[in-house]
Amino acid sequence: MSSTDDLARLAAVIESRKPTNGGDPEQSYVARLLHKGPDAFLKKIGEEATEAVMAAKDADHGGDRQKLVNETADLWFHCMIALAHYNLGPGDVVAELVRREGLSGLEEKAMRKVRQREIDPDAV
Repeated sequence: MSSTDDLARLAAVIESRKPTNGGDPEQSYVARLLHKGPDAFLKKIGEEATEAVMAAKDADHGGDRQKLVNETADLWFHCMIALAHYNLGPGDVVAELVRREGLSGLEEKAMRKVRQREIDPDAV
């Protein structure tokens, strides 16, 4: 089984925990976050991103690299909850990464700015 299969399976579990799909906020952490709304899971994404950064900095100085794996897993998990809320999934993220394959990161970022200006001419 591939990593994308594993992510798809986890995404299906998250989807099943949505309150609209019968997820019980009293029984499920995912259902509770989704029930509370975007502020709850977006706050968790910010917290987990900070913890992943701190774990990476610690790993630079001989700290436990497994902690970086653990914190990144927490970050990805909470991002997957956000994706589910917006009716997206890991396949959408993988498709975007594949689309970018072979592009210079600097070139791709510049192209995003051009596309944003086409959408919103008043954008900075």
